[in-house]
Amino acid sequence: MSESAITARWRKLKAEKRCGLVVYLTAGYPDRDTSLAALRAVEACGADLVEVGVPFSDPLADGPAIQRAAQIALEGGMSVGGALELVARAELKIPVVMFSYLNPILAYGIERFLADARGAGASGLLVTDLPAGEDPGLEDRILNSDLDLIRLIAPTTTEQRMRAALEKAEGFVYLIARLGVTGPETEVTGELKGLIGRVKSVTHLPVAVGFGIRSGEQAAALAGLADGLVVGSALIERLERGVEAVGALVSELRRAMDAAGKTGFDS
Repeated sequence: MSESAITARWRKLKAEKRCGLVVYLTAGYPDRDTSLAALRAVEACGADLVEVGVPFSDPLADGPAIQRAAQIALEGGMSVGGALELVARAELKIPVVMFSYLNPILAYGIERFLADARGAGASGLLVTDLPAGEDPGLEDRILNSDLDLIRLIAPTTTEQRMRAALEKAEGFVYLIARLGVTGPETEVTGELKGLIGRVKSVTHLPVAVGFGIRSGEQAAALAGLADGLVVGSALIERLERGVEAVGALVSELRRAMDAAGKTGFDS
């Protein structure tokens, strides 16, 4: 079985001793053309992977910025098919992870979605409300597809549950840095360091930390703990000021992470 684009990217980052930068953008926000330009901009400015959010009407895990972006995208006519078309049009060279709640995928049709997402150029899938073990049949369909099944781990996840959740995980682990919704700033604490260590002790996959990363200074502090960082809400907020503002933040984060000269790969 050939190596996925996501695995290849993390392997390259490890070899280069660089912390990976994973960014999130909502498909269709604030409109299709700007959304397309933003996807291309984050790649040009140093993102290593991009999560493309499929807008959903009831995004319970997301904070105000992403909730608002999803609503605006839906009002603009964005859909599952539209999100996949956007990815195809972007023709990105960095790996793309489709980020979605389960209902839109089921409405689209799971087999159709898996095939169309791969055809559009996506390499992975993260379903926010599909806990490991809740629907083994559905999980197996994803695992048997050409998309990596990315798993979320929360601070409250027990070690037993963590091991079970990551047993069949692929690509990388998205570690939620703190409880709550996306948006508020995350601080580097001993508790967070311990959480990252717990996750790394039960999986061989790279661990990317997300929820509340908003500045280069913060990214530099976290770069030595995790294999990668995930940034979403801060970029959505910047996009209100234009694509250039998004690119500027990605460049700031990338410079700060590289200047820190640290990664979590060897921790």
